[in-house]
Amino acid sequence: MSSVFAKYETFLIDNVSTISTLESSLRSITWFLPGRFKDAELASEALSALLNVTSLYHDTLLARIIKSDPNWKPIIPVSLHTRYTRAWQDKESLYKWAARVLELVRFTQLLIEMGLRRKVSNKNRWRGIVLLETLKLLLRFTLLKITRRPLISPPIPERDIDPASLPPPSNVSSPTLASTTPYTSPPATPDHLKNNHIPLQPNSLLLTPPPPARSDASIEEYLLPKALTTTSVKPSLCLVKPLSSAQDLLAESVYILRPFVYAILLSTRTHKDRALATAFAMELVSRSLRRTPPASAVVERSEYARRDRDMLWYLLRGSVWETYTRPKIESFVETTARTPLLNLVSGVVKDWIPLIDEYYYYTAP
Repeated sequence: MSSVFAKYETFLIDNVSTISTLESSLRSITWFLPGRFKDAELASEALSALLNVTSLYHDTLLARIIKSDPNWKPIIPVSLHTRYTRAWQDKESLYKWAARVLELVRFTQLLIEMGLRRKVSNKNRWRGIVLLETLKLLLRFTLLKITRRPLISPPIPERDIDPASLPPPSNVSSPTLASTTPYTSPPATPDHLKNNHIPLQPNSLLLTPPPPARSDASIEEYLLPKALTTTSVKPSLCLVKPLSSAQDLLAESVYILRPFVYAILLSTRTHKDRALATAFAMELVSRSLRRTPPASAVVERSEYARRDRDMLWYLLRGSVWETYTRPKIESFVETTARTPLLNLVSGVVKDWIPLIDEYYYYTAP
């Protein structure tokens, strides 16, 4: 079995650019499959889950390859999110496995729900959803206990490297990577220049003054993005400060409990409005209790901004979706059905509307 994995790793390294392009192309196809044939949404989600799980495995292999080669490093530095999550993975093995399992559940939860909907009763389907949410709840609290910091989504490093810039297996140098091994001696003078005593005439371009249009402001705008910031030299684990007060812990705990409470209320046949209002109230409580990070806390501010944007998903849930959002989308679909180009978009949107009605995890918090 180990030889099979070794052969696959070699195949991945040799064809990494092609595999990355294929993953991106197949992932785009999954958006257009629903509604094309019977059980098309199941095939689309199965393909999407397979691609996500395979990409997770590929990211692990690529990170291992780069980490095991000390003579090469990417010229472009990794993102702050990758630095932070990778530092926790290297420090705590429990964090690494809890984060990976959490991502695997997130990749496959909709596919599991589709299978349950076709094989078991609606009551048992909701039992399966509650079981998945319970597992996710335990994993998130495990991550919170380990880090004592706000949860960052996703909790694993994202692929922020160009697959084509990986160190080649041979000793051939790559133009996108810089070797960390210094030169042992300066290059030798060519033989045809050793006895050259005629001075080099200055080039006219070197004597020409710079154009007056370039101002100090433009130079500053060019250099400012390239300057090091405090986050660039800060230790990776210090990119997010620990939760120091009980209020901070309460805000994060309420945010983690929110999807679990929402699923419990829906599974007990509670009215959709009550479940939606409870989840939205917990969202607002968590938002009001959480701390305000300083401007230098880029990772934490980015996470809170993502949470604020995710509140737009409430437009696709419960009675808000049934009485407000869906009628407007259906009106848009009917209006643009005979408009060239726009009818392509409306056709895809029309195929997705029933899926939002039927499946919980399409719009779950």
